[in-house]
Amino acid sequence: MPALRDYKIFISHAWDYNDDYYRMVKLLNEANHFEWTNLSVPEHDPILNTGDKLAAALNTQMRNANIFLILSGMYVAHSDWIEYEVNFARRVGRPIIGIQPWGSTTVPLIVQNGAKEIVGWSTSSVVDAVRRWALEDGR
Repeated sequence: MPALRDYKIFISHAWDYNDDYYRMVKLLNEANHFEWTNLSVPEHDPILNTGDKLAAALNTQMRNANIFLILSGMYVAHSDWIEYEVNFARRVGRPIIGIQPWGSTTVPLIVQNGAKEIVGWSTSSVVDAVRRWALEDGR
């Protein structure tokens, strides 16, 4: 069997909603025949900068991603940093996959407008979308 591709994924999320972030990490970690590198900035491992330095450090980290996953609970509509991350992904040509919240049919407009695809919270939906849309290394 050939070696699996290692997808470099940035998961955009709000620290106030860490349960969703950790659930997505678990979902990806448990996916069969799927390798990935987590380029996210979780609360337990923050980038310790502020203002412009934080933006520059975040840009460097996000630029290495093959794809962005946006956990699109309605809190996204109220998060300046998540909006910044979505706009950065679009500006540098990284595909975005929106993850629709459990039991919700509403996805924030910024995610609807920026995403290549909106998928539900299932391993097959998320992994299939990543495989469809992720850029190749070296772009």
